[in-house]
Amino acid sequence: MLKAIIKRTVPVGKEKEMLGLITQMRTMAACQAGYISGETLRSTENPEQLMVISIWSSEDDWKAWLASDDRKEIQAKIDKISGAETVYETYYYPHMPHAD
Repeated sequence: MLKAIIKRTVPVGKEKEMLGLITQMRTMAACQAGYISGETLRSTENPEQLMVISIWSSEDDWKAWLASDDRKEIQAKIDKISGAETVYETYYYPHMPHAD
């Protein structure tokens, strides 16, 4: 399982438009192979910062979604509103060694 952490800046006054696009993107992602779930969080320290946590079955499923034209089209709209780079980080659960 893979978790993608997506960080975005939302200019004051653009929250509604940005959240609408993020919701549209999540709806499309939900139809993609390997998508498990997602959530959007706002920073308590900087209200202009949003973080999306997107959970996927595999890194390949995430990469396929990342490369999709539908996602890129909405991401371009998000980038235009934001005026800042979207940051992507991916994580997986480490495999713990078995105690002998």
